[in-house]
Amino acid sequence: MLTEQSAATVRATLPAVGAAIGEITERFYARLFDAHPDLLRNLFNRGNQAAGTQRQALAGSIAAFATHLLDHPDQRPDAMLGRIAHKHASLGVAPEQYDIVHEHLFAAIVEVLGEAVTPEVAAAWDEVYWLMANALIAIEKRLYEEGGGPGFRAFRVEERVEETADVVTFRLRPADGGPVAAFRAGQYVSVGVTLPDGARQIRQYSLSGAPGEAVRQISVKRVQGEATPDGEVSNHLHAHVHPGDLLELSEPFGDLTLSDAPDTPLLLASAGIGVTPMVAMLADLAAGGHRAPVTVVHGDRSPADHALRTDHTAYAGKLPDASVHFFYEQGAEPGTRTGLVDLTDIAVQPGTRAYLCGPLPFMRAIRTQLIEKGVAPADIHYEVFGPDLWLAQG
Repeated sequence: MLTEQSAATVRATLPAVGAAIGEITERFYARLFDAHPDLLRNLFNRGNQAAGTQRQALAGSIAAFATHLLDHPDQRPDAMLGRIAHKHASLGVAPEQYDIVHEHLFAAIVEVLGEAVTPEVAAAWDEVYWLMANALIAIEKRLYEEGGGPGFRAFRVEERVEETADVVTFRLRPADGGPVAAFRAGQYVSVGVTLPDGARQIRQYSLSGAPGEAVRQISVKRVQGEATPDGEVSNHLHAHVHPGDLLELSEPFGDLTLSDAPDTPLLLASAGIGVTPMVAMLADLAAGGHRAPVTVVHGDRSPADHALRTDHTAYAGKLPDASVHFFYEQGAEPGTRTGLVDLTDIAVQPGTRAYLCGPLPFMRAIRTQLIEKGVAPADIHYEVFGPDLWLAQG
C-alpha cells in the first residue's frame, strides 16, 4: 500500500500529526467553509459542526487509516472505508470534492505544523490521503452504480404516526408514482429539507419498515440539545411536515445489514431510537423464516419512550426461536426489567452474530459484554447515528 519511504516517514511523524490532528481538522473546516460556504449550508450537518463531533470523526478516521497502513501494510481497512463511503454516497459526494478537501486539509496541516512539514513529510501524508480518497471514490462509484446513482427523489408523506412524545414515523410514497428500489434491512436514507433560513440540510434516518414494502418508512426522534444544539432537521420534520407534504430522499445506503445465514444465531441490541434498524431486521427475519435463535435486547427510559414497541414485539413473536429482553430505567412493567441493559444473565448462543445500534456508551458496554461471553469481535457489527466517534475515541 504505502511505499517503503513514505511508510517510514508516516511512522516517524504519526505521533506529531496525531497530537495535532484536532487542531488540524478545526483549521481545515474553517478554511473549507470560508472558501465554500455553500458546503456548510447545503451539505455538512451544521449541528455537528457546532458541536465539534464531525471534526472528531474526521480526525479519528485519518489517524485510524494511517495506523492501519503501518500495522497491516498488505490489507485495506474495508470495514471502516465502507462505512464512510455509504455515508458519503447517501449525501451525493462527488469525486471532485476530494480535491477540494485535499487543498484545505493540507493547507491546515502546514498552518499547524509549520516547518515540520518538509517536502518529504508532505509527500508521505499526501500518499496516505490519496490512498484513502481513491479507495473511497472507488467504493462510492460502485455504490452509485448499484443504487441508481447519486441524487434525491421527491416523496409525498402518506401517513404520519406519533409513536412517542419525541418520535414520529413518516410513511412516504414516490411523488412520481414509480416503484421504490429494494433495500436491505438496517439501511438508511438521507432526507433533505430546506429550512426557514434557506439552507438545505441533509440527515440520515434508518428505514424502519419491512423491506419489500411499496413505501418508505422512517421514524424520526426530535433531538433536543443539552450541551449541543437542538436538531435542526428533526425539529423541522416534527413541527412542519404532515400528510401531503413532499420530502427529498436518497436511495438506501448503509452497511449494517443482515447476512444471508438462516442457521446463524443472532443478537439484536438497541437503545433509544437505535431501535429503528432493528425493527426492520426483525421484519425481514420473520418474512424470511429465520430458523436459528434470535435474542432481542432493547433499553429505553420507559415503556412510553420505546418507539415502535408494538412492531418490535410483534415481529419477534413471529420468529420460531426468539427471546425478548426489554430494559427500562423507570416504569418497567411485568415481563420487562428495570435499569440499564445488562447481558449478564442472558444466554448468548455459540457462534452468535450481533448487531448493535444506540448511543456510543451503550454499544461499547454491550460489545464488551459480548466479547466476555465468547462472541468474536469480527461478529459484532454496529451503526452510529451521526458522526462515527468510535474511532475518534479509540
